[in-house]
Amino acid sequence: MIDLKARKKAAPILKPIARVLGRIGVTPTMVTVLGLATTIAGAALIANGLLWEGGFTAAFGVLLDALDGPLARYKGTSSDRGAFIDTMSDRFGEVAVWVGLGVYLRDDPVGLLLCLVALAFSLLVPYVRAKAESWGAEGRGGWMGRAERMIVALAGIVLAGFGLPVLEPMLWIFVGLTGLTVLQRMRRTWQQLPG
Repeated sequence: MIDLKARKKAAPILKPIARVLGRIGVTPTMVTVLGLATTIAGAALIANGLLWEGGFTAAFGVLLDALDGPLARYKGTSSDRGAFIDTMSDRFGEVAVWVGLGVYLRDDPVGLLLCLVALAFSLLVPYVRAKAESWGAEGRGGWMGRAERMIVALAGIVLAGFGLPVLEPMLWIFVGLTGLTVLQRMRRTWQQLPG
């Protein structure tokens, strides 16, 4: 999963930014909220047919969200409440992107249906992990963690905004790989649970 590998590689870039933000009084929650608001603004642009503009805006919101963890560690304010706000912000951001794309595709029955299934699988991936971890099992794994989901979705939206016919293929690929990820996590959890 990109999430785990990218965090290590991005740390040298994110830590200095987090230090600057921390020195000027920015809190991790402020960064989380700003990232979510930016992602929702991008989703609104997507809903109005401004695909590449909305895709880039939402992507910037997702990147902003990557700063809250390093900022919390720098300030020494990491907490369960912060982690909860962060994970809920991630889910709201994903929902916003899929709702925005669904509104854009409202006159395309196949595209709209794929958006709904993509949204469902996007929410099931972290749900399976959370449920597994509540039972003491390891719930990570699979091909489509949050980073992968956002990269595939937003790249497809941006490319479609530039006139490339990639939106429906992206949706089919997204649904297939995210559905497979749900099954991978379910299988892994099942294997760890006592009979």
